Amino acid sequence: MKVIIIGGGAAGFFAAINIAAKHPDYQVTILEKSSKLLSKVKVSGGGRCNVTNARSKPSELVPFYPRGNKKLHPLFKIFTTTDMVSWLNQRGVETKAEEDQRMFPVTNDSQTIIDCFLNEAKKHEVTILQNEVLTQLEQQDDRWLVHSINKTHEADKVIAATGSSMATWKVLEELGLELTQLVPSLFTFNIKDARIRDLQGISFEEVQVKVAGTKLEEHGPLLITHWGLSGPAVLKLSSRGAYELAEKHYRFDVLINFTGVLKPDDIKKHIQEYTTSNPKRRVINYPLFDLPKRFWERIVNYCGIGSETPFMELSKKHLNKLVEELGQGRYAVDGKSTFKEEFVTAGGIKLSEVDLSTFECKRYPNLYLAGEVLDIDALTGGFNFQACWSAGWVISECV
Repeated sequence: MKVIIIGGGAAGFFAAINIAAKHPDYQVTILEKSSKLLSKVKVSGGGRCNVTNARSKPSELVPFYPRGNKKLHPLFKIFTTTDMVSWLNQRGVETKAEEDQRMFPVTNDSQTIIDCFLNEAKKHEVTILQNEVLTQLEQQDDRWLVHSINKTHEADKVIAATGSSMATWKVLEELGLELTQLVPSLFTFNIKDARIRDLQGISFEEVQVKVAGTKLEEHGPLLITHWGLSGPAVLKLSSRGAYELAEKHYRFDVLINFTGVLKPDDIKKHIQEYTTSNPKRRVINYPLFDLPKRFWERIVNYCGIGSETPFMELSKKHLNKLVEELGQGRYAVDGKSTFKEEFVTAGGIKLSEVDLSTFECKRYPNLYLAGEVLDIDALTGGFNFQACWSAGWVISECV
């Protein structure tokens, strides 16, 4: 039995090594279009690899998948996050959960995951061919011809796991499979604003970010970057609002509550109470709400509050302006930034094209689809990888 996996990423590798482990008599081959293997695994989590999430119940997982959602519930009953943690542990890779429930290898090094996968591939004699760019899939009797720019490969079963690949989507469309609209997901916001200029690297533990004029909002950490705003709060918002923000051509305003959850009246009350206790302290020298000092100084200046002004001399106008900036600062977004290696796309081959109990294509027996090539994507937090692990495992059980 010859099995060809198209794509040397997370879903492709996990499917390949588990198929080879369960079926020693199969010839399993990975075709990777580039010279790099597991590139997203390498850069995930800032190079630490956010391999999965500590949430384990399917009902806890599905809300984190804007595309897929409840359809993935049966999948996560078969192979969930705890199964992945156990799989890694059995192969000598220990993991840890952080406060936000993201999980990483205890080494804090993505190479640990990559080495594990490569060792498993070698152990189970998976053939890996790089720089093999898919050009066509052709069904011939009960076999598949996989055409690449280098040669034509014959296979009994084919698994397409190429992630966000326009070339593969084109090939699959040529087979007649339906594709949903494709738009970027998990991107950062480009913002040029005096309030955050030259403050790159400053982070906030918990903020609320809303897209003005919509119902889109998210909570979480926020990071000021060279180009604007990033961090989990922004990335989650970009994922949930992928289609809506695309319709706006990535030009919209966001309202940011830098205190996290406090309402304007509560922010004002807190400042007034602090003023009562510390009337003579200079406003600029004492950041409230645990805000970073440099950001606090910038906002105080932006509100027109003098550097010598004590809290007791805050005018009503200045107090209201400060409350507004801290509780619902308005920032104009003009474009997005994505990282090529971590690029995630909302959209893909429609889930109705595959049997989600096996991930086999309904129209074409012995053709399987896994990972982001399908219309599945998730919020940041290890969820995208988990969809890859779960689908790869299910396929390995069925081929």
